[in-house]
Amino acid sequence: MTVRPLILLTNDDGIDSPGLHAVATAVTDLGDLLIIAPSSQQTSTGRSHPPIADKAIYATQIPIKRNGKEQHDYHLAYKAAVSPAQSVALAVHDLANRPIDLCISGINYGENIGSGVTISGTVGAAIEAISYNIPALAMSFQTPPEFYLTNSNQVDFSVAAYFTHYFAQQILTKGLPDGVDLLKVDVPASATRQTAWRTARISRQRYYFSMPSGRTRLDEQKELGYKIEFDEQSLEPDSDIYVFAVEKLVSVVPMTIDLTASVSLNSLAKFFTTNL
Repeated sequence: MTVRPLILLTNDDGIDSPGLHAVATAVTDLGDLLIIAPSSQQTSTGRSHPPIADKAIYATQIPIKRNGKEQHDYHLAYKAAVSPAQSVALAVHDLANRPIDLCISGINYGENIGSGVTISGTVGAAIEAISYNIPALAMSFQTPPEFYLTNSNQVDFSVAAYFTHYFAQQILTKGLPDGVDLLKVDVPASATRQTAWRTARISRQRYYFSMPSGRTRLDEQKELGYKIEFDEQSLEPDSDIYVFAVEKLVSVVPMTIDLTASVSLNSLAKFFTTNL
């Protein structure tokens, strides 16, 4: 008897996110689904493991369309008051009945590109998965910023779901190339199923810039704002920002858990031992 691959689905927008539901619908033909996500919005939490009093896991259901039809079947899923990375850890230790073959994180409301990708809970969950030697796919879709912290049904995730299925099938069939632990895929709002995808590297530029809160007293309850901005003139032409924001193509970045700088370690040792 052939055992179907076990695919872990999670996100940082929470269990009620239509982006998560779109992934479940898109990849249900590829394997058995294990779904666990935060019970509430956890955007920008990176790979954090915050201390949380209630780590109980609660069973729930999410809708999955069958054969493109509007009527829904419902798939067993789980939620917990945890970060995206902790969702992955709970899946590995408490829920999976066999090794997980692939983790898909997303589809996120909003793109995750540039030097701030480590802030992303979507990417953080994928990094947590690869720490358990699980290949991972971090999927994000460009939406207007006003949708970032919502579970709005006004966002059509169908094109991003198409690319999720494509890359998930590729990874399940062929694995990832040597030296690659996860793929970070960002889909522009203008993309169609015919839009080309291009491999890229993470830009050293920022993409999301923090802005002053506007507080006049330190005890005011205000948050820092942010804006999207980049310098196209100095932008690396092989970067995720360039591919995504300038060329309007689907950006596919191979990532690794190894954060070591690509320098000769011997040269680095000599650099810091040379007399001033």
